[in-house]
Amino acid sequence: MAPDNHVPVDSPPFASRNTIEQVEEGLDLAPKFDADGLIPCITTDAGTGEVLMLGYMNSEALQRTVVTGEAHYWSRSRQCLWHKGATSGLVQKIVEMRIDDDQDAIWLRVQIPGSGASCHVGYRSCFYRSVEIGGRPDEPARLVFKESGKTFDPKHVYGDAPNPTKL
Repeated sequence: MAPDNHVPVDSPPFASRNTIEQVEEGLDLAPKFDADGLIPCITTDAGTGEVLMLGYMNSEALQRTVVTGEAHYWSRSRQCLWHKGATSGLVQKIVEMRIDDDQDAIWLRVQIPGSGASCHVGYRSCFYRSVEIGGRPDEPARLVFKESGKTFDPKHVYGDAPNPTKL
């Protein structure tokens, strides 16, 4: 049975931040969201440790992630809640969720069915290029592809849906 992604958010689901000791050493989840109400989330493959993506969560996305065991994010480009993989079928199943020492960043270790891809461009990881280090200061930095190819065709998966990348 699929998890219920309709999670009520009538009341604050997280503890208030009262003391440094409570935040750093306590057992209460008391996340610190930024001025836009977001917390960054780095997502890695549970098996390989490969970084798949960096996303952001608002309070509702974080709560839904905790309750359902599937990754939910806040899409800054579309300005809406985003259940990762709901359209593509590449749902991120949480193996482990961690929060950093001052509770202002999330780390998800996930498993993804099928190709295991996380990138809307079709690559496995959103970090599919590296930056060449040691270039000339008078020339633009160059990128190098690190993945040999796409794991799926975005046009086939997303059809004519608008690309979320904004210039």
